[in-house]
Amino acid sequence: MSVATLPTRKDEAYRYADLSALDRVWHGLAPARRIDIPAGEQDSHVLLVNQDSVEVHRAEIVLRPGASLSLFVLNGAAEYGRVEVDVTVRDGAHFALHAANIAGGKATQEIVTVVRHEEPNGTSNQVVRSVLAGTSTGSYLGKVAVARHAQKVDGEQSVKAMLLDRGATANCKPELEIYADDVKCAHGASVGELDPDQLFYALSRGLDPASAKALLLEGFVMQLWDDAPEDRREELIAETRRLLREVAR
Repeated sequence: MSVATLPTRKDEAYRYADLSALDRVWHGLAPARRIDIPAGEQDSHVLLVNQDSVEVHRAEIVLRPGASLSLFVLNGAAEYGRVEVDVTVRDGAHFALHAANIAGGKATQEIVTVVRHEEPNGTSNQVVRSVLAGTSTGSYLGKVAVARHAQKVDGEQSVKAMLLDRGATANCKPELEIYADDVKCAHGASVGELDPDQLFYALSRGLDPASAKALLLEGFVMQLWDDAPEDRREELIAETRRLLREVAR
């Protein structure tokens, strides 16, 4: 889509977007970043969406045969944060997404992915967690497309959201488009609230309400960063804790 024309809600990928916030940056958006992982190589990237109140990040990724990429995304934009990833997975390549939306107030945060398995034996695994407070909105729209001749593909999506307030909204739309007949693909999505019994136990141990909520939410989110690059893992953990404390107040 050309950046000359602002999308509308008729475009499925922008159904839940904050179009007024998007309009402020739309005409200045840079082209999608292109990432090409050579055959057989392993790489990882970390993206923190927390510098500006409105941020849009877009990437077009190609994984050559046998390549591997792990992408770690923490979306903490104060007003509107959107991350778009379009991935092409070649023969025997692997793509992993570990992502979190953590939003409060009136913020809107989105993670939108398209993973294209165009050749056999590729694998992909997407794990997305959202923590939403106030009247914020967190969305995951993820499509896994398997070409007709892309046999032996394994693609998984796991999407979970935690609502801290009744005014918050979670949109989970995992999608499979499969034309091959020898594949293993699965997706799951759930939306819930903090367990009141666990929260009561944490409070009974002397924690204040905000600290108790934040501690429980860490167990929901922090596993995303277990395999993050060592030189960025502490930064991810620290920023996650900061954001969780904010939304738990």
